Amino acid sequence: MPTKYEFIDVEGQEVRISNPDKVFFPEPGLTKMDLVQYYLAVGAGALRGCHHRPVVMYRWPNGVDQPEDAFYQKRVLDKGRPEWLESVLVRFPSGRSAEMLAGVDLAHLIWAVNMGCIDLNPWPVRRDDVDHPDELRVDLDPTPGIPYSDVRLAAALVKETLDDFSLTGFPKTSGKRGLHIYIRVERQWSFTEVRRAALALAREVERRGKGLTTTAWWKEERHGVFVDYNQNARDRTIASAYSVRPTADARVSCPVQWNEVADLVPEEFTLRTVPERFAELDPSADIDDSVCSLQPLLDLAARDEAGGLGDAPWPPHFPKQQNEPARVQPSKRKKA
Repeated sequence: MPTKYEFIDVEGQEVRISNPDKVFFPEPGLTKMDLVQYYLAVGAGALRGCHHRPVVMYRWPNGVDQPEDAFYQKRVLDKGRPEWLESVLVRFPSGRSAEMLAGVDLAHLIWAVNMGCIDLNPWPVRRDDVDHPDELRVDLDPTPGIPYSDVRLAAALVKETLDDFSLTGFPKTSGKRGLHIYIRVERQWSFTEVRRAALALAREVERRGKGLTTTAWWKEERHGVFVDYNQNARDRTIASAYSVRPTADARVSCPVQWNEVADLVPEEFTLRTVPERFAELDPSADIDDSVCSLQPLLDLAARDEAGGLGDAPWPPHFPKQQNEPARVQPSKRKKA
């Protein structure tokens, strides 16, 4: 059967959509074109989270009911690439490099959606300086069995801590079980320094939480809500604001106001409901106007280190770091 095509105009750029009627979300009966129309409707918000950033594409070419076909694509391939598509060179912790999709404009995002990309996963850097993040990301990830009410409480604790350190956070649902908080920061610190600041913040939240949250990297040691500091390491990404997630109900990672967090119900934010909300309210509209200094958190990190609290484990694909503790889960470490 021949492939069906449809051409759409995206802010003056023609983008070809192949198989627009392919069902991506069987449960609500939503197609690839429904996904395209969603991103067009929330375009300004979706682009704000990806603008001039390297973007990892999380591709689900046959829809969410076929997870075995899903994969992350970092490199933009020459085959099928339109002449107008722009990319950006990035280097990974391994030392290798790749040309990645650049979130230049909405047409670039719609091109990615046509490739089967359901959610967008940008780096926390801009393409004119890929070594200095402009964003610190707080990822609240509940451990199995933890209710969403605890995630709400953990978010409130993060807000309290950010206020005390003169930082402005912008919360959003993760689109799954967690919650994200983004802080725009001055572009003068490296990935390593931003991660160090994020670890200090996570540990401060853990101290204040008194059992509600944890920074334990090893799953066997975790409890409550995990504050994933390693999401700030180079080459780690999170679904951006207004990204649809590959869930059965087409849930969205949706920005929210702080006064909404206490009663937050993630299931309410979907591909069908968010466009109408976005037309009336965009809680992250001024995120780029709220740039903060990391120095208060770096000072906190220095105090922790002076008190004997050193580095924490890095993700497994990173080279061993100086002063990093043993990268072996506790139950498998040899006894002295």
